[in-house]
Amino acid sequence: MEARYPSESLTILTDLVLPGETNPLNNLFGGELLARMDRAAGIAAGRHSRRIVVTASVNHVAFNRAIPLGSVVTVEAKVSRAFKSSMEVIIDVWVEDRQSGERTKANEAIYTFVAVNETGSPVAVPPIKPETELEQQRFDAALRRKQLSLVLAGKMKPNDATELKALFV
Repeated sequence: MEARYPSESLTILTDLVLPGETNPLNNLFGGELLARMDRAAGIAAGRHSRRIVVTASVNHVAFNRAIPLGSVVTVEAKVSRAFKSSMEVIIDVWVEDRQSGERTKANEAIYTFVAVNETGSPVAVPPIKPETELEQQRFDAALRRKQLSLVLAGKMKPNDATELKALFV
């Protein structure tokens, strides 16, 4: 299977924060943002794998900045690494100042998707070939995150987590 570039999976969703999507403080509901991130990440994983994809896990979410009513919100998702049938997707959320056009990073997340066939069984996905320094950093970090997850789940022995060990030795 031929490797694909992260840029081939890039998905950008831009939308406004409407009144029905806000909490009593007039900020975007966290759950609404999670749904937007899941949609963008799912599209990115589907673009990479060209298969049906399902959300396997939400590995990390950081709500660093509230997103007020009326804001222009952009969700950018890109596959950072592909394993056998799973893909890690990094999501960056930006808020745009409507007057200046300046974009500020508000939130970030890491999701994992699995490519499946029509019966729901996992299928192989193409590897990723990073092009930029940031893509390479995210690619390398994805393996450490996967090993940590496997160790914590009891599916990998700590001594076998070579990438994690390299951080401490």
